[in-house]
Amino acid sequence: MKITLASEADVKALNLLVNSAYRGESSRQGWTTETDLMDGTRMDEAGLTGLINKVGTIVLLCKEEDALLGCVELRKDADKLYLGMLSVRPDIQGKGIGKILLEAAEAHAKQQHCSKIYMTVISIRKELVDWYLRHGYELTGEKKPFVLPDISWGIPKQELEFVVLEKQIQ
Repeated sequence: MKITLASEADVKALNLLVNSAYRGESSRQGWTTETDLMDGTRMDEAGLTGLINKVGTIVLLCKEEDALLGCVELRKDADKLYLGMLSVRPDIQGKGIGKILLEAAEAHAKQQHCSKIYMTVISIRKELVDWYLRHGYELTGEKKPFVLPDISWGIPKQELEFVVLEKQIQ
C-alpha cells in the first residue's frame, strides 16, 4: 500500500469512495454509514475539486496498485491540523486502512509543525467516536452545531451536533 497526494485526476474515484463509505446502500457494508442520519450525498465532485485546490488543504489517498482504498482530508489551522473526510471502502473497513491514514495524518502534522490534530464527529456516532478514542484522540468537551454549507453535503434526517476530538502530536 502507498499513500499519495490527491490531484484533480482523482476526483471521480474520490467521489465514488467517499459517498460509498458514508451514504446509500453500499455504505451499509461497512460500519461508517450515515445513511440513517442523512439523505443525499456526502460530497460531490465540485466540492472535492475545491478541497484539492484549497490553499493549506491536502487530500491523502491510500492505494494498492491502482485501487483506491481510502482517503483523508488534512487542513493546516495555525499550529493544529484539521482531519476530515476519513473514508475507507466499505468492503474493506476493519482491515487497518483507517489506521494507516491516521498515521499518515500524524506524519503530515509533524512535517507541518502542528502540535495537535483535531476533528469534528457527529455526536451520536458512538462507534466512530470510540474508534478515534482507541487511536489516541480525546473528547475536548466542545460541541459545535451541525451546519453544512449546502444540500450537496446531504440533508439531516434529525437534529445533529458535532463533538470535537483532538490528539497531541509528539
